Amino acid sequence: MADQRGPLARDAMAYVLAGGRGSRLAELTERRAKPAVYFGGKTRIIDFALSNAINSGIRRIGVATQYKAHSLIRHLQQGWNFLRPERNESFDILPASQRVSETQWYEGTADAVYQNIDIIESHGPEYMVILAGDHIYKMDYELMLMQHCNQHADVTIACLEVPRADASGFGIMAVDESDRILSFVEKPAEPLGMPGNRDVSLASMGVYVFKTKFLIDQLRRDAATAGSTRDFGKDIIPWLVTNAKAVAHRFSRSCVRSHNESYAYWRDVGTVDAYWEANIDLTDVVPQLDLYDRSWPLWTYAEILPPAKFVHDVDGRRGSAVSSLVSGDCIVSGSRIQRSLLFTGVRANSYSVLEEAVVLPQCQIGRGARLRRVILDRGVIIPAGLVVGEDATLDAARFRRTANGVSLITQAMLDKLT
Repeated sequence: MADQRGPLARDAMAYVLAGGRGSRLAELTERRAKPAVYFGGKTRIIDFALSNAINSGIRRIGVATQYKAHSLIRHLQQGWNFLRPERNESFDILPASQRVSETQWYEGTADAVYQNIDIIESHGPEYMVILAGDHIYKMDYELMLMQHCNQHADVTIACLEVPRADASGFGIMAVDESDRILSFVEKPAEPLGMPGNRDVSLASMGVYVFKTKFLIDQLRRDAATAGSTRDFGKDIIPWLVTNAKAVAHRFSRSCVRSHNESYAYWRDVGTVDAYWEANIDLTDVVPQLDLYDRSWPLWTYAEILPPAKFVHDVDGRRGSAVSSLVSGDCIVSGSRIQRSLLFTGVRANSYSVLEEAVVLPQCQIGRGARLRRVILDRGVIIPAGLVVGEDATLDAARFRRTANGVSLITQAMLDKLT
């Protein structure tokens, strides 16, 4: 089979589905959608999918928003306004605005695309790359587009191998030797294992490639189908597996890795424990995810901030950070920071100690506080002398404490203590 020409990204539009709540993140998504949750010191989760699109060469992007979208929309407006129409680029923020019906919000992931068909058609892309906006990974979509064309697929679905015990939260597929998809079941109670390794399942990443005209035809067909939930995983993809040519794209083929990254990194930080662990992992000497890879930059809203500052140098009151990431505008004033991640604008005051802490922007740590295995929501003010992480029963009574012993702390929780 002859290879198709490239690059194909110049003829593609990336469409990011960013309307999900992410309820398993508890209070972290009480005021913001999951894609808008902070990650890695200065970015948001959605920046990974958007950066992948930009770095892959895609210059037309749409983002569908719905649940508590203000924080997300503000971030997109501030950080992603560099795409210019005069360069044949576009960036559309597409909130659920009842454009199709005055009573209808986005009913499902497919409906979030269907309601904006006219906007898609106005840009005239030949290909559509549908992306989930809530995963952490680096991927070159150009390679997936090339496979889609070379195999003459109707839909190409990015997939990765996951432990079968964890697979019930994914769309699970079976493929033949050419990676044509033979079956697809969304979030099965009993996931299908892979031939030769029954403990592993082949799971959808929520990344799809279509030719635009074909996708629009399928969206209109599905919209006219009674009983459809208007969802890609539940309706569109299973129908195409049966009635068209659906092909799997292995993430390992297009995962972007620096020389420091030993394997294909992908994370769904959909629980409090997973979110804490993925952030804390970045403090390793050689982390599994390389944020310092200049060949595949992570784009985001770059605030103009002063550098981080460490002050006081006396025994017991020494501003220091070891095995930690400390962002701009942080002041570590006589505080000890160990294996922690501080977002922008954090103030850690004298004699306080942070160990394995994920501290979101604009938090203040009071004098003498000792915090271990915590997540602090944005703007939290920790009172002087507060101790967290040493008494599990007390922590669970005051804060949200996970099964793995991580305490999520919000200002509302602290206000109840006074």
